[in-house]
Amino acid sequence: MNDTLHTSSRQLTALALAIALGAAISLGITRFAYGLLLPAMRADLGWSYALAGAMNTANATGYFLGALACPWLMRRFGPSLLLTVGAVAASVFMVGSGFVTQTEGLLLQRLLAGVASALVFVAGGLLAARLGARDPLRSGLLLGLYYGGTGVGIVLSSLLVPLALDAAQLSAHGWRWAWWAMGALCLLFSLVLLWPARVMAAWVAPAAAAGQVAQAFRWRLFGFGLAGYTLFGVGYIGYMTFVVALLRSQGRSALEITVFYALLGLAVMASSRIWARLLDRYNDGRPLALLNALLGLATLLPALTQVWGLVLLSGLLFGAVFLSVVASTTALVRHNLPQSAWVAGISAFTTVFAAGQIIGPTVVGWIADGAGGLERGLVFSACALWVGAALALRQRSVVPTT
Repeated sequence: MNDTLHTSSRQLTALALAIALGAAISLGITRFAYGLLLPAMRADLGWSYALAGAMNTANATGYFLGALACPWLMRRFGPSLLLTVGAVAASVFMVGSGFVTQTEGLLLQRLLAGVASALVFVAGGLLAARLGARDPLRSGLLLGLYYGGTGVGIVLSSLLVPLALDAAQLSAHGWRWAWWAMGALCLLFSLVLLWPARVMAAWVAPAAAAGQVAQAFRWRLFGFGLAGYTLFGVGYIGYMTFVVALLRSQGRSALEITVFYALLGLAVMASSRIWARLLDRYNDGRPLALLNALLGLATLLPALTQVWGLVLLSGLLFGAVFLSVVASTTALVRHNLPQSAWVAGISAFTTVFAAGQIIGPTVVGWIADGAGGLERGLVFSACALWVGAALALRQRSVVPTT
Protein backbone atom coordinates (compact mmCIF):
# COMPACT_ATOMS: atom_id res chain seq x y z
CA MET A 1 0.00 0.00 0.00
CA ASN A 2 2.88 2.42 0.69
CA ASP A 3 4.47 2.57 -2.75
CA THR A 4 3.64 0.57 -5.82
CA LEU A 5 5.25 0.71 -9.22
CA HIS A 6 1.86 0.00 -10.74
CA THR A 7 0.12 3.29 -10.07
CA SER A 8 -2.90 3.42 -12.37
CA SER A 9 -2.75 5.51 -15.53
CA ARG A 10 -5.77 7.46 -14.31
CA GLN A 11 -4.09 8.38 -11.04
CA LEU A 12 -0.87 9.37 -12.82
CA THR A 13 -2.86 11.65 -15.11
CA ALA A 14 -4.72 13.16 -12.15
CA LEU A 15 -1.44 13.78 -10.32
CA ALA A 16 0.08 15.41 -13.42
CA LEU A 17 -2.93 17.71 -13.77
CA ALA A 18 -2.74 18.67 -10.09
CA ILE A 19 1.01 19.32 -10.23
CA ALA A 20 0.34 21.42 -13.34
CA LEU A 21 -1.14 24.07 -11.04
CA GLY A 22 2.42 24.60 -9.82
CA ALA A 23 3.41 25.57 -13.37
CA ALA A 24 0.32 27.79 -13.49
CA ILE A 25 1.57 29.61 -10.38
CA SER A 26 5.27 29.81 -11.19
CA LEU A 27 5.10 30.88 -14.83
CA GLY A 28 1.52 31.36 -15.98
CA ILE A 29 0.69 33.87 -13.24
CA THR A 30 3.80 34.91 -11.29
CA ARG A 31 5.86 35.50 -14.44
CA PHE A 32 3.62 36.14 -17.42
CA ALA A 33 0.63 38.00 -15.97
CA TYR A 34 2.94 40.99 -15.49
CA GLY A 35 2.82 41.54 -19.27
CA LEU A 36 -0.91 42.25 -18.96
CA LEU A 37 -0.27 44.77 -16.20
CA LEU A 38 2.73 46.45 -17.81
CA PRO A 39 0.77 49.04 -19.89
CA ALA A 40 -1.29 50.19 -16.88
CA MET A 41 1.68 50.29 -14.50
CA ARG A 42 3.91 52.03 -17.05
CA ALA A 43 1.29 54.73 -17.69
CA ASP A 44 0.58 55.22 -13.98
CA LEU A 45 4.17 55.21 -12.75
CA GLY A 46 5.84 56.90 -15.72
CA TRP A 47 8.21 54.07 -16.58
CA SER A 48 10.40 53.76 -19.67
CA TYR A 49 10.32 50.46 -21.56
CA ALA A 50 13.77 49.69 -20.15
CA LEU A 51 12.50 50.06 -16.57
CA ALA A 52 9.37 48.05 -17.39
CA GLY A 53 11.62 45.29 -18.73
CA ALA A 54 13.82 45.51 -15.64
CA MET A 55 10.85 44.32 -13.56
CA ASN A 56 10.91 40.99 -15.38
CA THR A 57 14.70 41.01 -15.24
CA ALA A 58 14.43 41.22 -11.45
CA ASN A 59 11.97 38.34 -11.51
CA ALA A 60 14.33 36.31 -13.69
CA THR A 61 17.25 37.13 -11.38
CA GLY A 62 15.29 35.70 -8.47
CA TYR A 63 14.45 32.69 -10.61
CA PHE A 64 18.17 32.25 -11.32
CA LEU A 65 19.03 32.36 -7.61
CA GLY A 66 16.24 29.92 -6.80
CA ALA A 67 17.42 27.51 -9.50
CA LEU A 68 20.97 27.61 -8.10
CA ALA A 69 19.66 26.75 -4.64
CA CYS A 70 17.35 23.97 -5.85
CA PRO A 71 19.78 21.00 -5.84
CA TRP A 72 20.79 21.60 -2.21
CA LEU A 73 17.23 22.34 -1.09
CA MET A 74 15.93 19.29 -2.93
CA ARG A 75 18.42 17.01 -1.21
CA ARG A 76 17.57 18.46 2.18
CA PHE A 77 13.80 18.82 1.99
CA GLY A 78 12.60 16.86 -1.05
CA PRO A 79 10.56 18.07 -4.04
CA SER A 80 7.13 17.71 -2.43
CA LEU A 81 7.87 20.17 0.39
CA LEU A 82 9.65 22.53 -1.99
CA LEU A 83 6.64 22.52 -4.30
CA THR A 84 4.14 23.52 -1.62
CA VAL A 85 6.30 25.98 0.31
CA GLY A 86 7.42 27.66 -2.91
CA ALA A 87 3.83 27.96 -4.14
CA VAL A 88 2.64 29.62 -0.94
CA ALA A 89 5.64 31.97 -0.89
CA ALA A 90 5.07 32.99 -4.53
CA SER A 91 1.42 33.69 -3.71
CA VAL A 92 2.36 35.91 -0.77
CA PHE A 93 4.84 37.89 -2.86
CA MET A 94 2.22 38.36 -5.58
CA VAL A 95 -0.19 39.81 -3.02
CA GLY A 96 2.64 41.98 -1.66
CA SER A 97 3.18 43.59 -5.07
CA GLY A 98 -0.19 45.26 -4.66
CA PHE A 99 0.95 47.12 -1.55
CA VAL A 100 3.98 48.80 -3.15
CA THR A 101 4.27 51.64 -5.65
CA GLN A 102 7.96 52.54 -5.29
CA THR A 103 10.22 51.17 -8.00
CA GLU A 104 12.67 49.64 -5.51
CA GLY A 105 9.92 47.87 -3.60
CA LEU A 106 8.36 46.44 -6.76
CA LEU A 107 11.76 45.24 -7.97
CA LEU A 108 12.26 43.47 -4.63
CA GLN A 109 8.83 41.84 -4.78
CA ARG A 110 9.48 40.61 -8.33
CA LEU A 111 12.88 39.27 -7.25
CA LEU A 112 11.43 37.31 -4.30
CA ALA A 113 8.55 35.99 -6.40
CA GLY A 114 11.15 34.76 -8.89
CA VAL A 115 13.02 32.83 -6.20
CA ALA A 116 9.83 31.15 -5.02
CA SER A 117 8.60 30.35 -8.53
CA ALA A 118 11.90 28.62 -9.40
CA LEU A 119 11.46 26.30 -6.42
CA VAL A 120 7.94 25.46 -7.59
CA PHE A 121 8.89 24.95 -11.22
CA VAL A 122 11.95 22.78 -10.67
CA ALA A 123 10.25 20.67 -8.00
CA GLY A 124 7.16 20.25 -10.17
CA GLY A 125 9.29 19.33 -13.19
CA LEU A 126 11.10 16.64 -11.19
CA LEU A 127 7.83 15.20 -9.88
CA ALA A 128 6.39 15.19 -13.41
CA ALA A 129 9.48 13.35 -14.67
CA ARG A 130 8.99 10.76 -11.92
CA LEU A 131 5.39 10.30 -13.05
CA GLY A 132 6.67 9.68 -16.58
CA ALA A 133 9.11 7.06 -15.29
CA ARG A 134 6.12 5.07 -13.96
CA ASP A 135 4.43 5.11 -17.36
CA PRO A 136 7.19 5.32 -20.02
CA LEU A 137 4.75 5.00 -22.93
CA ARG A 138 3.00 8.21 -21.81
CA SER A 139 5.96 10.04 -20.32
CA GLY A 140 5.92 12.78 -22.97
CA LEU A 141 2.21 13.35 -22.38
CA LEU A 142 2.60 13.50 -18.58
CA LEU A 143 5.46 15.98 -18.88
CA GLY A 144 3.41 18.01 -21.32
CA LEU A 145 0.42 18.07 -18.99
CA TYR A 146 2.60 19.52 -16.24
CA TYR A 147 4.17 22.23 -18.37
CA GLY A 148 0.84 22.88 -20.06
CA GLY A 149 -0.44 24.02 -16.68
CA THR A 150 1.23 27.32 -17.49
CA GLY A 151 -1.54 27.81 -20.02
CA VAL A 152 -4.15 27.54 -17.27
CA GLY A 153 -2.45 30.45 -15.50
CA ILE A 154 -2.25 32.46 -18.73
CA VAL A 155 -5.92 31.94 -19.61
CA LEU A 156 -7.15 32.79 -16.12
CA SER A 157 -4.88 35.85 -16.00
CA SER A 158 -6.23 37.04 -19.36
CA LEU A 159 -9.73 37.00 -17.84
CA LEU A 160 -8.93 38.11 -14.30
CA VAL A 161 -6.59 41.06 -14.95
CA PRO A 162 -8.94 43.04 -17.25
CA LEU A 163 -11.83 42.49 -14.82
CA ALA A 164 -9.74 43.74 -11.90
CA LEU A 165 -8.47 46.76 -13.86
CA ASP A 166 -12.00 47.69 -14.95
CA ALA A 167 -13.37 47.32 -11.41
CA ALA A 168 -10.61 49.53 -9.99
CA GLN A 169 -10.70 52.31 -12.61
CA LEU A 170 -11.65 54.93 -10.04
CA SER A 171 -9.07 53.77 -7.47
CA ALA A 172 -5.59 55.22 -7.14
CA HIS A 173 -3.09 52.79 -8.65
CA GLY A 174 -5.94 50.53 -9.72
CA TRP A 175 -3.50 47.93 -11.06
CA ARG A 176 -2.88 46.88 -7.43
CA TRP A 177 -6.22 45.10 -7.37
CA ALA A 178 -5.06 42.81 -10.16
CA TRP A 179 -2.01 41.78 -8.10
CA TRP A 180 -4.24 40.98 -5.13
CA ALA A 181 -6.66 38.96 -7.27
CA MET A 182 -3.85 36.94 -8.84
CA GLY A 183 -2.22 36.36 -5.47
CA ALA A 184 -5.51 35.00 -4.12
CA LEU A 185 -5.79 32.66 -7.12
CA CYS A 186 -2.25 31.41 -6.49
CA LEU A 187 -3.12 30.69 -2.86
CA LEU A 188 -6.12 28.65 -3.99
CA PHE A 189 -3.93 26.63 -6.34
CA SER A 190 -1.41 26.13 -3.53
CA LEU A 191 -4.07 24.34 -1.49
CA VAL A 192 -4.74 21.94 -4.37
CA LEU A 193 -1.00 21.17 -4.61
CA LEU A 194 -1.07 19.69 -1.11
CA TRP A 195 -2.67 16.50 -2.52
CA PRO A 196 -0.02 15.50 -5.11
CA ALA A 197 2.75 16.63 -2.76
CA ARG A 198 1.44 14.35 0.00
CA VAL A 199 0.90 11.37 -2.32
CA MET A 200 4.30 11.56 -4.00
CA ALA A 201 6.18 12.28 -0.77
CA ALA A 202 5.24 8.73 0.28
CA TRP A 203 6.87 7.22 -2.79
CA VAL A 204 10.31 5.70 -2.35
CA ALA A 205 13.03 7.98 -3.76
CA PRO A 206 14.58 6.52 -6.93
CA ALA A 207 17.88 4.71 -6.63
CA ALA A 208 20.26 3.33 -9.19
CA ALA A 209 19.28 -0.07 -10.49
CA ALA A 210 21.39 -3.08 -9.62
CA GLY A 211 24.51 -3.14 -11.75
CA GLN A 212 23.88 0.39 -13.06
CA VAL A 213 26.91 2.67 -13.06
CA ALA A 214 26.23 5.91 -11.19
CA GLN A 215 26.20 8.82 -13.63
CA ALA A 216 26.34 12.47 -12.69
CA PHE A 217 25.15 15.42 -14.76
CA ARG A 218 28.10 16.92 -16.65
CA TRP A 219 27.66 20.35 -18.14
CA ARG A 220 30.08 19.84 -21.02
CA LEU A 221 28.13 16.83 -22.32
CA PHE A 222 25.00 18.98 -22.61
CA GLY A 223 26.80 22.15 -23.75
CA PHE A 224 24.95 22.76 -27.01
CA GLY A 225 21.59 22.01 -25.42
CA LEU A 226 22.33 24.37 -22.55
CA ALA A 227 23.48 27.10 -24.95
CA GLY A 228 20.37 26.71 -27.10
CA TYR A 229 18.17 26.83 -24.01
CA THR A 230 19.92 29.97 -22.73
CA LEU A 231 19.05 31.74 -25.98
CA PHE A 232 15.49 30.44 -25.68
CA GLY A 233 15.35 32.26 -22.34
CA VAL A 234 16.72 35.43 -23.97
CA GLY A 235 14.30 35.32 -26.88
CA TYR A 236 10.94 34.12 -25.62
CA ILE A 237 10.76 36.42 -22.59
CA GLY A 238 10.89 39.55 -24.76
CA TYR A 239 7.69 38.42 -26.46
CA MET A 240 5.89 37.50 -23.24
CA THR A 241 6.94 40.75 -21.54
CA PHE A 242 6.12 43.21 -24.32
CA VAL A 243 3.66 41.71 -26.79
CA VAL A 244 0.63 43.14 -24.96
CA ALA A 245 2.29 46.57 -24.84
CA LEU A 246 2.97 46.28 -28.57
CA LEU A 247 -0.64 45.40 -29.32
CA ARG A 248 -1.83 48.36 -27.25
CA SER A 249 0.55 50.69 -29.08
CA GLN A 250 -0.89 49.39 -32.36
CA GLY A 251 -4.38 50.39 -31.23
CA ARG A 252 -5.85 47.00 -30.32
CA SER A 253 -8.87 47.07 -28.01
CA ALA A 254 -8.99 45.52 -24.56
CA LEU A 255 -11.28 42.78 -25.91
CA GLU A 256 -8.89 41.95 -28.75
CA ILE A 257 -5.97 41.70 -26.33
CA THR A 258 -7.98 39.45 -24.01
CA VAL A 259 -8.85 37.17 -26.95
CA PHE A 260 -5.21 37.11 -28.10
CA TYR A 261 -3.83 36.27 -24.65
CA ALA A 262 -6.53 33.71 -23.88
CA LEU A 263 -5.93 31.91 -27.20
CA LEU A 264 -2.21 31.85 -26.42
CA GLY A 265 -2.96 30.23 -23.07
CA LEU A 266 -5.34 27.68 -24.59
CA ALA A 267 -2.65 26.74 -27.10
CA VAL A 268 -0.24 26.15 -24.21
CA MET A 269 -2.76 23.77 -22.66
CA ALA A 270 -3.11 21.88 -25.95
CA SER A 271 0.63 21.66 -26.54
CA SER A 272 1.04 18.61 -24.29
CA ARG A 273 -0.66 16.43 -26.90
CA ILE A 274 0.80 18.17 -29.94
CA TRP A 275 4.44 17.48 -29.08
CA ALA A 276 4.28 14.41 -26.80
CA ARG A 277 5.45 11.95 -29.47
CA LEU A 278 8.30 14.22 -30.51
CA LEU A 279 9.59 14.35 -26.93
CA ASP A 280 9.30 10.58 -26.56
CA ARG A 281 10.98 9.78 -29.87
CA TYR A 282 14.25 11.76 -29.75
CA ASN A 283 16.97 11.72 -27.09
CA ASP A 284 19.06 14.52 -28.59
CA GLY A 285 18.67 18.25 -29.29
CA ARG A 286 16.39 18.00 -32.32
CA PRO A 287 13.13 18.71 -30.44
CA LEU A 288 14.68 21.78 -28.78
CA ALA A 289 16.00 22.99 -32.15
CA LEU A 290 12.69 22.57 -33.99
CA LEU A 291 10.64 24.23 -31.25
CA ASN A 292 13.08 27.15 -30.94
CA ALA A 293 12.89 27.73 -34.70
CA LEU A 294 9.08 27.74 -34.70
CA LEU A 295 9.07 30.10 -31.73
CA GLY A 296 11.30 32.53 -33.60
CA LEU A 297 8.75 32.63 -36.43
CA ALA A 298 5.90 33.28 -33.97
CA THR A 299 7.88 36.07 -32.33
CA LEU A 300 8.68 37.80 -35.62
CA LEU A 301 5.11 37.93 -36.99
CA PRO A 302 3.70 40.82 -34.87
CA ALA A 303 6.90 42.80 -35.51
CA LEU A 304 6.34 42.61 -39.29
CA THR A 305 2.57 42.90 -39.65
CA GLN A 306 -0.55 44.25 -37.95
CA VAL A 307 -2.91 41.98 -39.91
CA TRP A 308 -5.11 40.65 -37.13
CA GLY A 309 -5.31 37.10 -38.44
CA LEU A 310 -1.52 36.82 -38.55
CA VAL A 311 -1.21 38.36 -35.10
CA LEU A 312 -3.61 35.74 -33.72
CA LEU A 313 -1.62 33.06 -35.56
CA SER A 314 1.49 34.36 -33.80
CA GLY A 315 -0.14 33.95 -30.40
CA LEU A 316 -1.47 30.49 -31.19
CA LEU A 317 1.87 29.26 -32.54
CA PHE A 318 3.78 30.80 -29.65
CA GLY A 319 1.47 29.22 -27.09
CA ALA A 320 1.56 25.84 -28.81
CA VAL A 321 5.36 25.78 -28.71
CA PHE A 322 7.06 27.69 -25.92
CA LEU A 323 6.32 25.48 -22.89
CA SER A 324 7.14 22.41 -24.95
CA VAL A 325 10.63 23.88 -25.32
CA VAL A 326 10.88 23.65 -21.53
CA ALA A 327 9.47 20.12 -21.57
CA SER A 328 12.00 19.14 -24.24
CA THR A 329 14.91 19.84 -21.89
CA THR A 330 13.34 17.77 -19.13
CA ALA A 331 12.85 14.98 -21.67
CA LEU A 332 16.50 15.34 -22.75
CA VAL A 333 17.61 14.88 -19.14
CA ARG A 334 15.22 11.97 -18.61
CA HIS A 335 16.36 10.17 -21.77
CA ASN A 336 20.08 10.54 -21.04
CA LEU A 337 20.51 10.29 -17.27
CA PRO A 338 19.43 7.97 -14.44
CA GLN A 339 16.80 9.28 -12.03
CA SER A 340 19.42 9.98 -9.39
CA ALA A 341 20.88 12.69 -11.69
CA TRP A 342 17.60 14.30 -12.76
CA VAL A 343 17.62 16.98 -10.05
CA ALA A 344 21.06 18.22 -11.12
CA GLY A 345 20.12 18.08 -14.81
CA ILE A 346 16.78 19.88 -14.50
CA SER A 347 18.34 22.48 -12.19
CA ALA A 348 21.19 23.12 -14.67
CA PHE A 349 18.77 23.76 -17.52
CA THR A 350 16.58 25.92 -15.27
CA THR A 351 19.64 27.96 -14.27
CA VAL A 352 20.68 28.80 -17.83
CA PHE A 353 17.04 29.44 -18.73
CA ALA A 354 16.88 31.97 -15.90
CA ALA A 355 20.17 33.55 -16.99
CA GLY A 356 18.74 34.10 -20.46
CA GLN A 357 15.60 35.65 -18.99
CA ILE A 358 17.74 38.11 -17.03
CA ILE A 359 19.21 39.41 -20.28
CA GLY A 360 16.14 39.38 -22.50
CA PRO A 361 13.66 41.89 -21.00
CA THR A 362 16.18 44.65 -20.34
CA VAL A 363 17.80 44.35 -23.78
CA VAL A 364 14.44 44.32 -25.59
CA GLY A 365 13.24 47.26 -23.45
CA TRP A 366 16.43 49.20 -24.22
CA ILE A 367 16.00 48.53 -27.94
CA ALA A 368 12.31 49.50 -27.76
CA ASP A 369 13.16 52.88 -26.21
CA GLY A 370 15.17 53.70 -29.34
CA ALA A 371 14.30 54.00 -33.01
CA GLY A 372 12.18 51.13 -34.26
CA GLY A 373 10.31 50.64 -30.99
CA LEU A 374 8.98 47.34 -29.72
CA GLU A 375 8.93 45.85 -33.22
CA ARG A 376 12.73 46.02 -33.43
CA GLY A 377 12.98 44.51 -29.94
CA LEU A 378 10.97 41.48 -31.09
CA VAL A 379 13.21 41.10 -34.14
CA PHE A 380 16.13 40.76 -31.71
CA SER A 381 14.16 38.13 -29.77
CA ALA A 382 13.44 36.12 -32.91
CA CYS A 383 17.11 36.18 -33.93
CA ALA A 384 18.15 34.93 -30.47
CA LEU A 385 15.70 32.04 -30.80
CA TRP A 386 17.02 31.05 -34.23
CA VAL A 387 20.63 31.08 -33.07
CA GLY A 388 19.49 28.94 -30.14
CA ALA A 389 17.88 26.51 -32.58
CA ALA A 390 21.13 26.18 -34.54
CA LEU A 391 23.08 25.44 -31.36
CA ALA A 392 20.52 22.94 -30.04
CA LEU A 393 20.67 21.02 -33.32
CA ARG A 394 24.27 20.12 -32.47
CA GLN A 395 23.32 18.51 -29.14
CA ARG A 396 23.83 14.77 -29.34
CA SER A 397 22.58 11.99 -27.08
CA VAL A 398 24.98 11.22 -24.24
CA VAL A 399 23.67 7.71 -23.64
CA PRO A 400 26.57 5.28 -24.26
CA THR A 401 26.03 3.21 -27.38
CA THR A 402 26.32 -0.55 -27.17
